[in-house]
Amino acid sequence: MGPPQRADADADERRLALVLDGAFLLLLAGSLTRYLTHHPGSPATPWVIGLSTALAVAQLTGSRLLAPTGADRRNRPAVAALTLVTALWVVLVVLAPSFAWCAVPLVYTALRTLPTRAALPLVAALTALVTVGQARLPGPADANLLILPPTVAALATAVFLTMRRQTARQRALVDDLVRTRRDLASTERREGTLAERERLAMEIHDTLAQGLSSQQMLLQAADRTWESDPDTARRHVRTATAVAGRNLAEARRFVHDLAPAELADGGGLDRALRALAERESAESGLPVRFHLDGAPVPLPPAVQAALLRIAQGALANVREHAGATGAVLTLSYLGDQAVLDVADNGRGLPPDTAAPAPARGHGLPAMRARLRQLGGTLTVESTPGEGTVLSAAVPLHPGRSA
Repeated sequence: MGPPQRADADADERRLALVLDGAFLLLLAGSLTRYLTHHPGSPATPWVIGLSTALAVAQLTGSRLLAPTGADRRNRPAVAALTLVTALWVVLVVLAPSFAWCAVPLVYTALRTLPTRAALPLVAALTALVTVGQARLPGPADANLLILPPTVAALATAVFLTMRRQTARQRALVDDLVRTRRDLASTERREGTLAERERLAMEIHDTLAQGLSSQQMLLQAADRTWESDPDTARRHVRTATAVAGRNLAEARRFVHDLAPAELADGGGLDRALRALAERESAESGLPVRFHLDGAPVPLPPAVQAALLRIAQGALANVREHAGATGAVLTLSYLGDQAVLDVADNGRGLPPDTAAPAPARGHGLPAMRARLRQLGGTLTVESTPGEGTVLSAAVPLHPGRSA
């Protein structure tokens, strides 16, 4: 149980203790008044007054030692106080039967202090003593006085035990809810961690890994031509240096969760794609053209970043695997969606590669994961020997899919 619920439960316990103490003292005062009125000058009067005072003190002291309802009932001081109160009350009932009605709050005290198996025999004994005390009262015999004590005791015991069970169930429910909330928070943290790992994996794949691959190809080309054509080799080295600089900028930006470097100047997605096509043509020797179809509309930063990363990944696949002699980037604005097409004239994909991959990973699965987060779709059309067309579509209006 959390601190607020525990504080509320403690407040309820204090209020119940005050009510029981008040009822006990009121009945004790009424019984003492009746005794003094009906037995003036009795030799036992000093004993009755002294025992009544001691009983009141013991009751007030013992109620402060009680364990909370539903808690572990092994509070030895409280049990000792209950024993003292019960003993004093029994002596008073023997001296003056009118004190028997003080047993009503005493029954509740016994039920609150002792385990149920120990409390029920005590309640039965107290009830029997009350019944005997009522039978000893002077005056004509009244059957109601013999029926009333066990009836009241049974009713009080049933109500208290029912309330105790309900309290235990509520406490168990609250504890279960607290555990569930804690488990849910832990699950959300794990899911957030996994999502962030996936994001970083895709960022690394689409930026650093591709950049390093380009640098490797350029440096290998420079090594092959260093002696035969030093100018070309130096040009490859300078290009590799420029790629390394862009990779460094990308690394700094995605570590700080910023947009891709190509989008940082606010020029828009079409400008970034055009620059990507020019840079790819210059660095890899693969001719890449960019085509814009339709009137550009403002795109959310997440959509721009996703489409740019997809274009980078698709061109990297074309450069490394397609064996193409040319590629075309086409950005189309079709009213309700933005579509990026990456087409090449390479060897194409095997028939099973273009199909949706159930496993998570990089390449096409990573592209699909990016688009799925934006409500978009990825389509791959390829025929072996006739090239490949990759199409990424993203809805321009929230809640509408392409």
